[in-house]
Amino acid sequence: MIDLPLDQVRTLLAAVDEGTFEAAAATLHVTPSAVSQRVKALEQRTGRVLLLRTKPVRLTESGEIVVRFARQLTRLERDASAELGLSDGSEDADPSGGTTSLPIAVNDDSLATWFLPALDAVPASSRICFDLRCDDQDHTTAMLRQGLVMAAVTSSPEPVQGCTVRPLGRMRYRAMAAPVFVERRLSGGPLRETLPRAPAVDFDRKDDLQGAFLRGLAPRGGAEHNAPGRARHYVPSSDAFVRAVVSGLGWGMIPDLQAAPHRADGTLVDLAYRRPVDVPLYWQQWKLDSPALAAVAEAVARTAAVALGEPRD
Repeated sequence: MIDLPLDQVRTLLAAVDEGTFEAAAATLHVTPSAVSQRVKALEQRTGRVLLLRTKPVRLTESGEIVVRFARQLTRLERDASAELGLSDGSEDADPSGGTTSLPIAVNDDSLATWFLPALDAVPASSRICFDLRCDDQDHTTAMLRQGLVMAAVTSSPEPVQGCTVRPLGRMRYRAMAAPVFVERRLSGGPLRETLPRAPAVDFDRKDDLQGAFLRGLAPRGGAEHNAPGRARHYVPSSDAFVRAVVSGLGWGMIPDLQAAPHRADGTLVDLAYRRPVDVPLYWQQWKLDSPALAAVAEAVARTAAVALGEPRD
């Protein structure tokens, strides 16, 4: 079995987390040349190209394997030090104050509603700094595969290799629009005819929630949401997305957790109350015997059960 020098492995991880050799060098208190030499030496030892020297750097498939190992090793070292009482929290013993960074992938709608209260519920004794990475719930597992995060909120029930899966519940979305938008764009006929022609708000180009709703509304012969010429606004922020719909920019699928106050004060109208779109959410994390990771998983599951309802899976 090939021995992987720990200084080289940690240097690769720093380069990935910081994005460039220069930034990694500043974090590790070495020169950029030293970072480059360590990564090159690790590549020679493994016989694989691990990093693409772009800005930011990008991992190859082989690099993803080494980075996963590096994160697991770092997490286990931190946990062992804490259990042995080797981290006393002083600046001299540990510049981070004994805390450790835990990278987690989460979708923006969860982050804007229930996820931060979950992190707030993690015991302070866990001494964790959270490094949150946002992406669509259908794509957060990619960051797990790449070794960029140790856990993720995802819509996929299929475990990433080396990970466990735990159902969290379902986030319910409803088609919403401002009253003025309904009067101006949707009053000329049945919803299945007017809505496909009306401007929509999408989170980004990965967002298919509006498309899924339209396909359910008119399963036979319905217009494709992403057809050329279809009017779509892209607003890649959960809070700004809601504001865009409230302002009348277009219609969009909004979580019940965000839509409820607007429905109550009349600033948003539910276009099809009987046609919600439910998105099941899951917690995936590396199979790692880590007290800190376990504490986060429990806090996330408890908070999700209240916010999303008990999981059905």
